[in-house]
Amino acid sequence: MIRRAAAALGAALGLAVGTAHAASVLPQGCDRPLQIDAGQQDRLLRFAAVVREQLAGSGSAAALIARSGTDLSRFGLRYSHAAVALADGLDLPWAVRQLYYDCQERQPRLYDQGLAGFVVGSDNPAVGYVRLLLLPPEAAEPLAHATRDRPLALGLLNARYSANAYPFSTSYQNCNQWVAELLAAALSGVRRREDAQAWLRAEGYAPAPVPASPWLMLAGRFVPWLHFHDHPEELLNAGLVQTSLPDSLEAFAQRRWPAARRVELCHGPQGIVLRTAGPPLPDGCRPEPGDRVTPWL
Repeated sequence: MIRRAAAALGAALGLAVGTAHAASVLPQGCDRPLQIDAGQQDRLLRFAAVVREQLAGSGSAAALIARSGTDLSRFGLRYSHAAVALADGLDLPWAVRQLYYDCQERQPRLYDQGLAGFVVGSDNPAVGYVRLLLLPPEAAEPLAHATRDRPLALGLLNARYSANAYPFSTSYQNCNQWVAELLAAALSGVRRREDAQAWLRAEGYAPAPVPASPWLMLAGRFVPWLHFHDHPEELLNAGLVQTSLPDSLEAFAQRRWPAARRVELCHGPQGIVLRTAGPPLPDGCRPEPGDRVTPWL
């Protein structure tokens, strides 16, 4: 099994680092604390204010939100961590409810966080991205209700975490899979993980498999948030890992609700860049014609 699975594992190391980094802005994070100076802190706070402005002006009760974390560009990925942003019902307007992995206690937890803290969760304080999917009322209102329903949210939380959790197994769970199952519960009324996954599969939820290189199995022996025995052997034999990612959630939601609006923002050398239509923002947060730019002062 080790030989067969080894070819599937390279990307998952990047996924594991990126997903577990959901906890890195907390004292008990896996990674060393992100060091930012006063100027970078000021820019991140200004960036968070623009993200909040977009959410507040949407008129939506809830939105799917994703952020860049560890650099996964070598895997063709920008976003690693998804959550639900709520207009109200948490401690602050437009706070974020998410799953994170508590590295010291080696277990997942739910964590509510303001937008400022959420956007700090990138490895690169100089350039970072946030993507919003502003859902129509028929999706946003049930999702907001389900997210505020703490017994439901906790009931969908699995006690065993794996950054590369297979999306149709209840053995493990990652942060993005929790969001997917919460969305399923919101729309279908189910309250168990098995039923949420069955609904997702029936509705066409199909995260794109990620090609992987062969050296991760060794790392997987030592990393407590990385597992592979929940994955189908045929995928591992093909050198693929299928797991829930922010891109999977967005693709599913946009197919189901074509009226959902995608907003992408980044902060970089030239300021804050906002794009409300068209292709994803370019690497390096370089503005292009049609983007709204708020320059640094």
